[in-house]
Amino acid sequence: MDYRRAYIPGGTFFFTLVTYQRRKLFEEPSNIKLLQHCIKKVKEQHPFKMRAYVILPDHVHCIWTLPDNDIDFSTRWRLIKSYFTRDCVQHNNDIPSKSRRHKKEKCIWQRRFWEHAIRDENDFAQHVDYIHYNPVKHGYVSDPSGWPYSSLHFYMNKGVYPEHWGCDAAIGLHNLRE
Repeated sequence: MDYRRAYIPGGTFFFTLVTYQRRKLFEEPSNIKLLQHCIKKVKEQHPFKMRAYVILPDHVHCIWTLPDNDIDFSTRWRLIKSYFTRDCVQHNNDIPSKSRRHKKEKCIWQRRFWEHAIRDENDFAQHVDYIHYNPVKHGYVSDPSGWPYSSLHFYMNKGVYPEHWGCDAAIGLHNLRE
């Protein structure tokens, strides 16, 4: 299969990463902290702006904006996934191995990630709302603000979202300009 990535210098992208076989690695708070640490480490080496995120038990959604003239989100994800895998395996003896192409790899992540280039402010707002509503969609909470591993709290503190946003059927787009 031919995978084509949208490389746009300084672009803003929506990403989805999924754990191998939807394993619920992020039910463990220590794994969430480890993922956050790995993202911070990579941001220090290869800067980008995290615009929105949610960490669910078996997948992650986020939006990044790359620096001007930078197109390389793939290296950032490769590093985040490899740092997390190395450190997670050191601390979790129950991570299974699977033979892949004549080498042993620990099964933490699905091989690829999904990205979508954000086209405009409306597209950005729709994806931020999608990210923040995702814990409700999957049945983890009935109120998006009840999910602790989300940028929704940051946006609420800035006054972008009302306190009980997403608790009823009317979920409108929000003005998410900075």
